[in-house]
Amino acid sequence: MGTETSKTLFSKAQTVIPGGVNSPVRACRAVGTTPLFVDRAAGAKIYDVDGNVYVDFVCSWGPMILGHGHPAVTAAIRAALEKGTSFGAPCPSEIELAELVVAALPSVEKVRFVSSGTEATMSAIRLARGYTGKNVVVKFDGCYHGHADSFLVKAGSGVITLGIPGSPGVPADIVKNTMSIPYNDIATLEKTLADDRLGIACVIMEPVAGNMGVVPPDLAFMRMLRELTAAKGIVLIFDEVITGFRLGLGGAQARFGITPDLTCLGKILGGGLPVGAYGGKAAIMDQIAPDGPVYQAGTLSGNPLAMAAGIATLKVLKEPGFYDRLEDKAATFAGALAKLADTYLPGQTTLNRVGSMMTNFFTAGPVTDFTSAMRADTARYAAFFRDMQAQGIWLAPSQFEAAFISAAQSPADLNLALDKTEWSFKKMANRPKSR
Repeated sequence: MGTETSKTLFSKAQTVIPGGVNSPVRACRAVGTTPLFVDRAAGAKIYDVDGNVYVDFVCSWGPMILGHGHPAVTAAIRAALEKGTSFGAPCPSEIELAELVVAALPSVEKVRFVSSGTEATMSAIRLARGYTGKNVVVKFDGCYHGHADSFLVKAGSGVITLGIPGSPGVPADIVKNTMSIPYNDIATLEKTLADDRLGIACVIMEPVAGNMGVVPPDLAFMRMLRELTAAKGIVLIFDEVITGFRLGLGGAQARFGITPDLTCLGKILGGGLPVGAYGGKAAIMDQIAPDGPVYQAGTLSGNPLAMAAGIATLKVLKEPGFYDRLEDKAATFAGALAKLADTYLPGQTTLNRVGSMMTNFFTAGPVTDFTSAMRADTARYAAFFRDMQAQGIWLAPSQFEAAFISAAQSPADLNLALDKTEWSFKKMANRPKSR
């Protein structure tokens, strides 16, 4: 596949954009290549500026659950566009989307829209601090909650992909109010939350970790987390920016039967447009201005284009059988992928899947937390990534991200990905491991 136009554009971009990209992982340094520049996308396919076609397993990092350019979503955006792009004032579609969110998610009685997942998480912890009168935020190693100062401590996603420290540029006075503890570790959780001297305002977690690769939660760990936070008056926040509406209409919280106090949303909620939200118990949400003293604002919050796209998306997701079909498709694909790994790379990979999100780690399993995820052979993943890209399969340029199944992927698309995976695994079986 020729990629000369992408390479030319990347060289040009580096003269005016830091690193040539507007989000670090896109630079593709971790996989030993340069980024492809996208011209357009449709259904399950991405088309680059050189005319190459790829089956898309990134799905814009999750939100394109319906595929690209779904007719209902496109029509809704087009109709909203005719009325205007931004008002900075309330519009009826905000209410309609809010009602859909409240009806879908067990934890949400009221919801506030924002413009990104990062804005949702940083607003949620401010609200938790204001509500409890305490300062300390507890997070989990390898979980990524956006790039707000409080979260760049042992964060996942691009921070671990690039191998950089987690908090340069973040004042020590902020770092001291963030504690990061191991994911799925009940003993450490109990010890931490039992210490009243810490002044813990909230615990924030990805109910399925998606930013150190997909790491499922231990249900006993989640239940203990809910029990302890409730007993201590600590606000439990689920960051469902990835899992919300991806793992089911009720998100991970409905899938696992664990109801947090606050939920952060993004990604799918805007049908691919920039949007986020945070919501939860009315007693907590009523502390937000103008009803309460906790301030948060945004000119583009409730943007009419994003609201229209979100309404259209959620209406499709509510159709009977949607998630059953997606689950079956993902399970079948993951089963075939695991069989290929067992055939060609026995004991050398671990496939984690929850619903329609999965990661194939190049390490012997199990992968249950940040420490075990970090054992993955990133050089092997990089070789696999380059093989797949050369054969028309679009994967995340990092071992520590999720692959996503969309409703738009056909059996032919998935079979192509499996055929190319088999080709790459055969090559890999004849190469020595990188470490």
